[in-house]
Amino acid sequence: MLGCWLTASADRPKVGLVLGGGGAKGAAEVGVLKVIEQAGIPIDYIAGTSIGSIVGGLYAAGYTATELDSMFCQQQWLTLLTDRRSDIGGEPYKVKDGVTYIFGFPVMGDLKEGDIGGFGIMRGEQVEQLIDSMARRKGCREMDELKVPFRCVAADFKSATEIVIKNGQLSKAVRASMAIPGIFKPVLRDGKVLVDGGMMNNLPADIVKDMGADIIITIDLQQNEQKPKKSEYDLGMLSSLGSFLGIGGLLNWVTTRPDITKYTENVKLSTIYIHPPLPDADASSFGNKNCARMLKIGEEEARKHWDELIELKKRLEQ
Repeated sequence: MLGCWLTASADRPKVGLVLGGGGAKGAAEVGVLKVIEQAGIPIDYIAGTSIGSIVGGLYAAGYTATELDSMFCQQQWLTLLTDRRSDIGGEPYKVKDGVTYIFGFPVMGDLKEGDIGGFGIMRGEQVEQLIDSMARRKGCREMDELKVPFRCVAADFKSATEIVIKNGQLSKAVRASMAIPGIFKPVLRDGKVLVDGGMMNNLPADIVKDMGADIIITIDLQQNEQKPKKSEYDLGMLSSLGSFLGIGGLLNWVTTRPDITKYTENVKLSTIYIHPPLPDADASSFGNKNCARMLKIGEEEARKHWDELIELKKRLEQ
């Protein structure tokens, strides 16, 4: 299967796909995509945040759900995300090429335009390289070369404002979108310090609507729907970074919590809302066994919406 977008017609309603953030739970999104493909739903626009930006960016590049399934289950994600160097893994402390390593894990570096550095435990360079390599295989390293228009969401940590990335190198855009504050190194772009978009918009249905979507299929990985004020972010940790953020941006974010308001609004924007139940999985639950289980949960949850998907398919064919 080459991808549902290849059957797109110019005169039918446009379909937007929304992929929410949620770390390793992103495998469930791939399971949902399998069912969407089986239903024959064409996708015209894609927006994603954090892990959703990885899934969405590669899907927009032309990878099928089956190909993404293999990627999720075969990759050594802990090594990819931490950039651990096995050659110096036995050394408690070492500085190499300007980077400080603790037992092989990079923990310090300089922040340069278009590069990764600054605060955060993990650098994420290997996962960036993986995304770049995979995108190149499909002939679309830059976002304007993608087969489906794609946007990913990051946040300017200094001003606590949402940044929608629509151009530039796909791998760097995705790295910015997944840079959880205090965990991953931020990405400097256009003078802004970019971090995980979940800080502002973890379910960017409004983005695909702005792109032109008439129908919105949303895959939500957030597991605290009934109590949205339970943020995945540690507010104490964020407060400790106040001197870096600038007190105005931090206090405004903590006080107003714009991510909660936007999340609620974006759920309501969804035409088909798919919410895989993953209560015992957290953002770090990577591993082949967990991956297979979450893929299955995503697929099973999507099949509960099969009648909706088929009705949508019929509507698009009219």
